Amino acid sequence: MLPYGFVTKALAVQAMNLRQVEEEQGTRIEPTRLTVEAWLAEWLPGMRSRVRGGTWVNYELTVRRHIVPAIGRVPLQQLTRARIKTLYADLQTRLSPKTVSNVHMTLRRSLRDAVEDGLIARNPADQAYHLPRDGRPEMKVWDGAQVATFLDSVKDDRLFALWRLAATGCMRRGELLGLRWADLDMEASSLGVQRARVRGIDGWTTGKPKTTKGRRRIALDADTVTALRTHRKAQLEERMAFGPAWADEALVFCREDGTPLDPDSVTGMFERLARRAGLPRIRLHDFTRHTAASLLLAAGVNVKAVSERLGHASAQMTLDVYSHVTPGIQEDAAERLSRAIGGRM
Repeated sequence: MLPYGFVTKALAVQAMNLRQVEEEQGTRIEPTRLTVEAWLAEWLPGMRSRVRGGTWVNYELTVRRHIVPAIGRVPLQQLTRARIKTLYADLQTRLSPKTVSNVHMTLRRSLRDAVEDGLIARNPADQAYHLPRDGRPEMKVWDGAQVATFLDSVKDDRLFALWRLAATGCMRRGELLGLRWADLDMEASSLGVQRARVRGIDGWTTGKPKTTKGRRRIALDADTVTALRTHRKAQLEERMAFGPAWADEALVFCREDGTPLDPDSVTGMFERLARRAGLPRIRLHDFTRHTAASLLLAAGVNVKAVSERLGHASAQMTLDVYSHVTPGIQEDAAERLSRAIGGRM
């Protein structure tokens, strides 16, 4: 009579020996009927205290919208790299490369934790996805004349100082809306980025800048300082009008009652104002970051200075992000070097 579950005694002995080795090496994976959906339902709550609130929200949305509907019923221990690649191939037909990349990063991290918890032997998501060469979202920017048109069209807007700083500061939306008056040094024409409005699990809150390099000082031009001074005076008048009802959070940019602005609402404001000005449609992030940085680089400003203004980890990161601008910079550098060593003028 053959051992139960094995065709031959030799296979049974082989399986027994393998299990003994696994137990001795501590690599034994106990069978489980846990599905991908059930594992993610356990994994997500534990991530709340391990990542930023906005990151957790993105994890939850990604799991609920893209992962569970497709592979949630697959037993965790039967999930293969091939099955995951099929998932990504399907998503690529209807979602942006950035979104598919987010799905991959979420799934890979959750499965990495499953490996650490001894539920699976290896991570099937490893090497299952590679961002396409053209996977970076298209960067749309305005030229200097278009920025000037926009600022002229909003010169009477209550938040003109916000739009002016957004055009010149290279700051993220959350950094602009987290700015407090104590962070500004009008006399020195500079500000310090110390905090940002970030998306938390229960909504918007104030937190740290996106990266360590995000804490930085930014020099301000004279026109931006003038706009901020005018804005400060107008805000003091609003505060007097509201009296005790004013929410004193010391924010530079806030609602008329002093409460924080909703970042998504500010994005909507920008889109409406740009449309009213008859300008090409771009994202607020393209305006606050990419447009200003591109104009600075095109004007020949040192890459390291631009990188520090953006709060990038390195100048190389800036070069990588703004590669569409850097060819012109290299040509300009070649001409300047030629003139420096006696070439034609």
